[in-house]
Amino acid sequence: MEKHVLQDMLEPVVEKLGYETIRILTVGKTNPVLQVMIDIPDGSRDIMVDDCAKVSRALSAVLDEKDPIKGRYQLEVSSPGVDRPLTKIKHFKRFKGKLIKLETLEPIDDRKRFKGELTDTDSKDQIHLLMEGTEYVVPFQNIAKAKIVLTDELLAEYETKQENEL
Repeated sequence: MEKHVLQDMLEPVVEKLGYETIRILTVGKTNPVLQVMIDIPDGSRDIMVDDCAKVSRALSAVLDEKDPIKGRYQLEVSSPGVDRPLTKIKHFKRFKGKLIKLETLEPIDDRKRFKGELTDTDSKDQIHLLMEGTEYVVPFQNIAKAKIVLTDELLAEYETKQENEL
């Protein structure tokens, strides 16, 4: 099953429920797992178990009706977590200043893997990354995958946010 077919089918269901789809991924061949990662669009709160259950029920109904994956599979709905993937240009804008890792489709300066501070996104949808004193500019379309790097600072920020929500 092609990724965009599942995305076109499932993303509207997630959005109708008031969530944002972060990533849809099928993992494994024998007993595949369909992973759907969701978030609150404005990041105002964390995803809770009840959110995942609500989305899972709605997606299960659509998947049962349309049957896009032949054979047995498992549906897994989850939050993006602290070291979340960055899959849309707006994610890069939202997490400016964070340490990220990314991999490109095509090399930039003879490299495809980068780890550095996300310093900016520009009007041309290019990601600016400061790595070892050098700024790299990566077109969003050239990014194969990207995610926030888990650091002590990020964990402390997350824990403070959790305490404030209580």
